[in-house]
Amino acid sequence: MQKGHIGVTTDNIFPVIKKFLYSDHEIFLRELVSNAIDATQKIKTLASKGDFKEQLGDLTIHVSLGKNTITISDRGIGLTAEEIDKYINQIAFSGANDFLEKYKDDANAIIGHFGLGFYSAFMVAKKVEIITKSYQEGSQAVKWSCDGSPEFTIENIKKEDRGTDIILYIDNESKEFLEEPRISSLLNKYCKYLPVPIAFGKKKEWKDGKQVETDEDNIINDTTPLWTRKPSDLTDEDYKKFYRELYPMSDEPLFWIHLNVDYPFHLTGVLYFPKIKNNIDLSKNKIQLYSNQVYVTDSVEGIVPDFLTLLHGVIDSPDIPLNVSRSYLQSDSNVKKISTHITKKVSDRLQSIFKNDRKQFEEKWNDLKIFINYGMLTQEDFYDKAQKFTLFTDTDNKHYTFEEYKTLIKGNQTDKDDNLIYLYTNNKDEQYSYIEAATGKGYNVLLMDGQLDIALVSMLEQKLEKSRFTRVDSDVVDHLIVKEDKKADILAADKQEALTATFKSQLPGMDKKVEFHVMTQALGENSNPVMITQSEYMRRMKEMANIQAGMSFYGEMPDMYNLVLNSDHKIIKDILSSEEKECSNAISPIQSQIDEASKRRNELKESQKDKKEEEIPTSEKDELDALDDKLNHLKAQKEAVYSDYAKNNKIIRQLIDLVLLQNNMLKGEALNNFVKRSIELI
Repeated sequence: MQKGHIGVTTDNIFPVIKKFLYSDHEIFLRELVSNAIDATQKIKTLASKGDFKEQLGDLTIHVSLGKNTITISDRGIGLTAEEIDKYINQIAFSGANDFLEKYKDDANAIIGHFGLGFYSAFMVAKKVEIITKSYQEGSQAVKWSCDGSPEFTIENIKKEDRGTDIILYIDNESKEFLEEPRISSLLNKYCKYLPVPIAFGKKKEWKDGKQVETDEDNIINDTTPLWTRKPSDLTDEDYKKFYRELYPMSDEPLFWIHLNVDYPFHLTGVLYFPKIKNNIDLSKNKIQLYSNQVYVTDSVEGIVPDFLTLLHGVIDSPDIPLNVSRSYLQSDSNVKKISTHITKKVSDRLQSIFKNDRKQFEEKWNDLKIFINYGMLTQEDFYDKAQKFTLFTDTDNKHYTFEEYKTLIKGNQTDKDDNLIYLYTNNKDEQYSYIEAATGKGYNVLLMDGQLDIALVSMLEQKLEKSRFTRVDSDVVDHLIVKEDKKADILAADKQEALTATFKSQLPGMDKKVEFHVMTQALGENSNPVMITQSEYMRRMKEMANIQAGMSFYGEMPDMYNLVLNSDHKIIKDILSSEEKECSNAISPIQSQIDEASKRRNELKESQKDKKEEEIPTSEKDELDALDDKLNHLKAQKEAVYSDYAKNNKIIRQLIDLVLLQNNMLKGEALNNFVKRSIELI
């Protein structure tokens, strides 16, 4: 028997493996099965070249559980005592202390360097044995044993067959790995598509009301998964079946892309366009990354652009190592090339479907658009390609490319400054009357109700020349697209004041998150008497605050609406006439005092305009303060008169409630009062 020390430059390799790799300790099974696969693939290669002339026989790799052990057995090339010494005992590990310090927080980096995959066994085992016999003629079988210290033993044994058994004596902290369901789930996760059959126990069948083992190996993997086969040999049903296998509870995919690249890197895989729900985050991390059919991760950020993490499927590339670290992904040129190539393949595929079967593309647009919009917003080179097949959808559910839509609206939706105005709604039902008013003027209205549409609108205003997007309820219809300079509002200032004060007094008490500004405009006798609009700029800023960090200031501001009174409408004219009749006796003396106080205030201000603060007499300052208080008091008196009038005018409150109801803003007690009043008026 030979005894010795493992050739590392530090004695702390095993504590490091246990401590720093503990959080990821399940990958020991992936590493050891991958080693068995390598050994098996090598014997197949030797046989194919004529360097191994015996029968290959059954090459199935076996994973088995004992009372306190896990064993991984293969019939690959095996190891000689010299090879164990070279590959196991002499870890190629220069500058170990520096390396361990540098990577102590990165489990994958340690395991991934210098062939340490085998040593991941010590994350879960207190002792590891290798029983092996080389394929080479006349080889002596040997047994290597190590208890997790740098000391090992190696001795000659009897073993009839070539290949290697790795026996792990599981430590007390890792007993979970002695449970059949745990190992079964890990094999399913990491080894499901490995290219050599892997058996875990025997198949079971029901007999006499209970499950019993048969003599047939339970093969857990598909050695030729769909992405390794030629697309010409596959049917649509094959792709759908594989998708169901990957994602059993998902809806059928929209489309898929079969990747097969030999140069300048190796890449295979199948990417599916899923039916995307509105919650982006729930749909991420559904792409599985493999390296030569060995599962690596489903966190593929960095390997594919962020927007493509919405895709589902499989990518397999031997150019990406098993142990992927963040720093590796950020620096490796192959990864950048893969990312660029996948983006191109995705945009080419979408362009092809759009060109060859536009009807199908349009039918699936609602499912595709969040994915495409996300790509356009986050990836400049994808926008350049996607603008050719991205669609606008209008309120009649007709679809247009950007260029088609520009041609459609250019004649009627260009304003006086030669800007193209894109009108849109984000809710067809809530904004129905605004849409109807706009279409009544011959305008087309886009439906933009997607999760990312508000961000897309802002981007398109930058991208599309002389274009502006305006929500259909952001102004009265005559002002949405200004074709010529507006005429001055002809209603006298005192009448405007009377109307706005009257209506403002009857607005229901909203919470602090809502503010109304009441105004009058001459909109024509056929337009509604009252309507609510919301500033495009403020509303958009608030919506952006919900999806973009750093804009919380806007999110905290109240929703600001305009209550617009149409001074041309008969009902508003009647209210104004009635108000003048009933309020003039009370308003007239108040207005006289206001005029008098205002006149005196203006005189004082005029006399002080060229004086410094210290040159103004205290008596004048006191008089100004008194005048300001008096004016505020008189204005409050005036508003009280209008308010008293409005309280007794059911039509005013009815008009306000009608327009609030139209905008889904009438709730609770106010809604109940509206219903009662409506019955009374009828």
